Amino acid sequence: MDAKVADRVKEHDFSRQPGEELAWRPRGCGRVALIFQGGGALGAYQAGVYQALSEAGVEPDWVTGVSIGGINAAIIAGNKPGHRTEKLREFWRRVTDRRIWSYTPDGDIFRQLRNMTSAMVTMTQGQPGFFQPHKLNAWMSPAGAATATSFYDCSPLRETLLELVDFSLINERRKRFSVGAVNVLTGNFIYFDNRDEEIGPEHVMASGALPPAFPMVKIGTDYFWDGGIVSNTPLQHLLEQEDRVNTLVFQVDLFSSRGALPRDMGDVLGRHKDIMYSSRTRYNTDVYRRLHRRKSQLYAALCRIPEADLTNDERKLKEELSNLPQFTIMQLIYQQKSYEGHAKDHEFSATSMHEHWQSGYEDTKRSLKQRSWLELPSPEEGIVVHDVHRRPD
Repeated sequence: MDAKVADRVKEHDFSRQPGEELAWRPRGCGRVALIFQGGGALGAYQAGVYQALSEAGVEPDWVTGVSIGGINAAIIAGNKPGHRTEKLREFWRRVTDRRIWSYTPDGDIFRQLRNMTSAMVTMTQGQPGFFQPHKLNAWMSPAGAATATSFYDCSPLRETLLELVDFSLINERRKRFSVGAVNVLTGNFIYFDNRDEEIGPEHVMASGALPPAFPMVKIGTDYFWDGGIVSNTPLQHLLEQEDRVNTLVFQVDLFSSRGALPRDMGDVLGRHKDIMYSSRTRYNTDVYRRLHRRKSQLYAALCRIPEADLTNDERKLKEELSNLPQFTIMQLIYQQKSYEGHAKDHEFSATSMHEHWQSGYEDTKRSLKQRSWLELPSPEEGIVVHDVHRRPD
C-alpha cells in the first residue's frame, strides 16, 4: 500500500482486517457493505462512489445491488483490488461508446435537446455491449415467440459480463455478493447470494431484466425479472441478517424520494419514476429501530429473571440479545441536474456518464471528510443514517 493511502487510512482511524488487501473499516466495525440501487444510465454515479472509496482505502466485504447496481456490484466482486475501477471504467466506456452530437452548444436548452436525442437513439438502437432491439417487434410477434415478451435482446450484456467479470472469483466467496430479482410466476422477491449458490452471468442479468424492455431470464426451472419492480435496494436484506455483525453501510441511491412539485408532464413522469424507484431508507431504518428497541426491552426483562428459572430457549435468546449489532448507513443519493428529464435512466451519452461518475466521486469524497459519520452508533441507538445532502437522522 502506498504512502498516500496509508495516510488516508490513518486519518480516518481505520484498522486493518484479514482476508482483503485493502479492507479497512472504523474501529469496532466487523463489516463494510456497499449497496447499489437500480437506475440504468445513472449507474455511473455508483462507479464514481466506488472509485472514491477505493482511493481512501475502503474496500467492501459485501457488495450487493439490483439491476444496474447488480452489474456494478458484479464487476467489483468479480475483480481483484487494483483492477476494479479499471473494469468499471471499461464497462461504462463500452456502453456509452456512441457519439450523439459532434458538438453541444453551452446552455441547458441544448443539453436537454441532446439528452432527448440520446434517449431516443437508445430506444431505437439499444446500447453497444448492453442490449439491442429484437429484429421483430414484440407487438408484431405471435404469443409464445421468443420476441413476444420484450423489446430488446440482452445477449450483448452476457458477453460483456463474461469478459469483465471473473465469476470464479465471485464463487470463491472471499467477498460476499448478492443481487435481487423477482420470480415472474410467484411475484416473490429473491436474492441470489454467493453464500448460498454458485453465481453466473444469468443471475446478474435476471436482476436487471426490467420488463417490458428486457426479456425474463430463466434460472433452473424459474423465470425472473428485475428486482426493482418490487424493491430497488437491498438494504432490507442486509438489516435482516442474523449474524450480529457491526456494519458500516454505503448505500448508493440513484433516485431521490424528495423532489420539487411538478410543473409540466415531463416533470410528472420524472417525479413518478423517482418516487416509484427510490429507496425506502427511512421506512427500513424506522422498522429496524423499533425492532432494536423491543429486543433491548426483552433483554432487560430476561435479565431480571433468575438464571435458574430460565428455560434453555430463554437462555439462548438472552445470549443472542446481549450483543445486538450496530449499523452506520452512509446514504449517497444522486442529485438530478436541471437539464435532465424523465428519460435520465436510459440516456446513455458519454457526456452524461462522465458527469454522473464525477458526481458520485465528489459526493463520496465530501462524505468521507465527515469523520464522525464513520463511527458506529451507541448500542442503545442501534442505527444511524447520514447523507451529505441532508441533515443526519
